[in-house]
Amino acid sequence: MALNQKVKNLIQKLGEAIHESVSESEDIAGVVKNIREQGFDVLLMLEATIGLNEVEAEAEEVTEAAGESTDGPFTSNDLTFLKSLRISLTEDDSTDIPDATEA
Repeated sequence: MALNQKVKNLIQKLGEAIHESVSESEDIAGVVKNIREQGFDVLLMLEATIGLNEVEAEAEEVTEAAGESTDGPFTSNDLTFLKSLRISLTEDDSTDIPDATEA
């Protein structure tokens, strides 16, 4: 998916906001202080993965793939989430799920 410059800038700002939130967190600073008092130096590295989905296109694809309308108990975002977990709402696919005891 090609991203325009405005979206790239917004993603950059989101990363900066996450970094600032962690850096200024009193809870994190307190725990780090306690660890240092125990004689350890702390190096904190966090990784954030930011995923983007085009809302309209993705919602239509999920609705069509699931064969469901969004009038039911699930929204198109619910269907997208379930699809990302490889969960299908059709009864035909229920036999394809392996039993956890077989593994």
